[in-house]
Amino acid sequence: MKWSMDCTDLPYVVQPMRLRDITAVMEIEYDSFPSPWSARAYRHELLDNDLSHYFVVRQRRMEGSGLSLPARVRRCLGLGKRLPILGYAGFWLMVGEAHICTIAVQPNWRRLGIGELLLVAMLDRATELEADMATLEVRVSNVTAQNLYRKYGFRQAGLRRRYYRDSDEDALIMSTERLTSASFQSHFQQLKRALRERLTRSLDKMP
Repeated sequence: MKWSMDCTDLPYVVQPMRLRDITAVMEIEYDSFPSPWSARAYRHELLDNDLSHYFVVRQRRMEGSGLSLPARVRRCLGLGKRLPILGYAGFWLMVGEAHICTIAVQPNWRRLGIGELLLVAMLDRATELEADMATLEVRVSNVTAQNLYRKYGFRQAGLRRRYYRDSDEDALIMSTERLTSASFQSHFQQLKRALRERLTRSLDKMP
């Protein structure tokens, strides 16, 4: 599947999550959340939940990586392995609403725009699937995430008291306006252009 942010000049590529990705996803899951999902839960999402759409992001192989060599030679040199997963995200499409379930990035790769890239990929896919709007829950203490969501047009729509069982913390309910509206798309496309410029400048900051 071709994503609108999947440009060959970007240092990252967003792809649909596969079963083989779960082990790497779980490493990030345990580093990111006090109450992590299980590997079994992700298997269910990928195999049994027709409403789910999950993605991973990897660093793109750049020129000089050895991909022009024969496959047998690449394997001998250790170049045939898939690049590690740097982050992942997912949403459920329910009754015309894209409900964002999760988004996480490896600790050493945060603050480089990877989480924002995943959010863009989800909003793009939700628009392709003709979702009316996007919604999510976020911890009231997670100001960094809230700021990213507000940047992309999410606004507080409610509050879920003691939503997070690990701490009894409240969750903000945030939602967008209609994804296909002229105002949302105009702002969204501007943000995507800015993100693309940021990501193309980020090569020298990579861990």
